[in-house]
Amino acid sequence: MSTEGTSGFDGALGAVEELVLGERPHLTRVEVSEAAGVPVEDAEALWRQLGFTHHTDDEVAFVDSDVEALQLARDLMGFGILGPDSQAALVRTWGRSFARLADWQVALLARVASEVPGENPAEQITMLTAEVLPRLERLQSYAWRRHLASAGSRLLAVEDATSPVVRQSVGFVDIVGFTSHSKTLDDSELVDWIEGFEDVASGLVLDHGGRVIKNIGDEVLFVADTPLDAVEIALEMTTRGEDEDDPFPAVRAGIASGDVVARLGDVFGPVVNVAARLTSVARPGTVLVDRETRDVLRGTDPDEDAGPYYFRRVPRVSVKGYSRLEPWVVRRS
Repeated sequence: MSTEGTSGFDGALGAVEELVLGERPHLTRVEVSEAAGVPVEDAEALWRQLGFTHHTDDEVAFVDSDVEALQLARDLMGFGILGPDSQAALVRTWGRSFARLADWQVALLARVASEVPGENPAEQITMLTAEVLPRLERLQSYAWRRHLASAGSRLLAVEDATSPVVRQSVGFVDIVGFTSHSKTLDDSELVDWIEGFEDVASGLVLDHGGRVIKNIGDEVLFVADTPLDAVEIALEMTTRGEDEDDPFPAVRAGIASGDVVARLGDVFGPVVNVAARLTSVARPGTVLVDRETRDVLRGTDPDEDAGPYYFRRVPRVSVKGYSRLEPWVVRRS
């Protein structure tokens, strides 16, 4: 990037910051803490958990909304929503999530602004921020409320809503040959390929009643309420991956079922670890399941009709942490 282009963007920083924050910074962190009635040490702890840049006592870097945010945090602590045992983890999750979202949104605005012919990119990004920011804010609030409603419905359906342990099926699906294929793509093509995989995978998970927990580069982690749903998701992905006319990449999958610890939108526990280990040893185009998943789908009686699925036991495998893992290949009959 040229020096002229860089200085142009630098010149827009103040205007963009004022648009985003609602006013120019005019407070120090000490003044914010005093106005909010919150000790500066507590305020600093909150800002660190959110991932904000550290400022010294005499730096003018804050606005009135920072005062309001501290007051809101104090109120939530008073309600017991942000307790000593949950505040740090919850706030860090907020910080990481919004930081990633903000990075992506700013990069998108900068790209759009730079592509407008004959216009000053700095002026364009300032104008776009003014037009786009209110719409993004409303859309983000809408998406959050819809997810909040769905999460509330799931919680009410659980017998013990206070327990973090839920019975679910966990699935990992990852792209076969990701490293070698990614070397043949330029940056733009690689992004398009990954985004295409994530888009289709997320759609298939949702179509079968599951939920995507996270995407990890070439891998997707999802949960489903039943082994049937989880296996159907995985089989649909491997089937599409084996179709040469389908752009969806070849994948492999692992499914495990049982008690899972759900926390801050993520899942933990031995069941998650087993699903990951099964994926690591699965052959391309196959779905491996643990014994729990196999028993639920087929029935505990080994002589019972397998119904819509065919199971083949594979030799016990030794992977880190699980020396006698018992995997089963599952296919549609």
